[in-house]
Amino acid sequence: MKNKILVLGATGNIGRPLVENLLARGEHVKAASRSGKDVAGAEGVVFDYFKAESYEQAFKDVDRVYIMLAAGYVQSKELLTPLIEFAANRNIKVVLQTAFGVDADDAIPYRQVELALIDSGTPYVILRPNWFADNFHTFWKAGIDQGQIALPAGTGKSSFIDVRDIAESAAVALTTNQFDGQAFNLTGPEAFSYAEAATVLANVIGNPIQYTAIDDDAFIEMLTAAGVPADYAAFLSAIFYPVREGWTSIVTDDVATLTGNTPRSLQTYAQDHRSQLINS
Repeated sequence: MKNKILVLGATGNIGRPLVENLLARGEHVKAASRSGKDVAGAEGVVFDYFKAESYEQAFKDVDRVYIMLAAGYVQSKELLTPLIEFAANRNIKVVLQTAFGVDADDAIPYRQVELALIDSGTPYVILRPNWFADNFHTFWKAGIDQGQIALPAGTGKSSFIDVRDIAESAAVALTTNQFDGQAFNLTGPEAFSYAEAATVLANVIGNPIQYTAIDDDAFIEMLTAAGVPADYAAFLSAIFYPVREGWTSIVTDDVATLTGNTPRSLQTYAQDHRSQLINS
């Protein structure tokens, strides 16, 4: 009987809380990752975007799937479109995570993935989260340890969203048909510049944090020196352009529409992750 939910990226920042949320709702969950390890008690299954032969076992007994591109990958269209086709051919509902603002231009690869899903005929929900608040204790943690956040964001603002709110939104989308055929732009409740965000974080952790706006070349050089692959460093640099232009400052009610709850504030995120922000 097909009654399981497959979660891609199940060991990641969104995947793990999503798995936990679905299990708490009494769902049967398959946690997909390259290692195939169990996650929070969910059934682990090996999955590799580049190995189509891993799809069959991952999707076995599945009637709903959360599809996302894990961090470190840049080929969204090439890697996600075959997955959508695989799911659609089996009439598996797809909840697809893309990114905030990708619907601005149909030429954007993520938007082309969305359009492929819309045209596939399978039930779907699209989630477009804004910049993650959790990046501060993951991607930008090394800088915070030095009291410095250096990014090519200029003075642009972002309505940072807590990944727990993304996970809760995804859990709702996966466990009800109420929102099928719709797309949601997920944001936090308020927009901050990185300088303002640094102040919020500094007040919570009790250590000074300075934001410095740098250019794309300096950012790419900083990342590659830290071991980030050049193509992924260039990708990360490119997605700060919408920030500088002010396009990520929009605040929506979509988290509340899906979950019935107001999204967590940046201060709440910082307080809940204070130990991770402080400890090296």
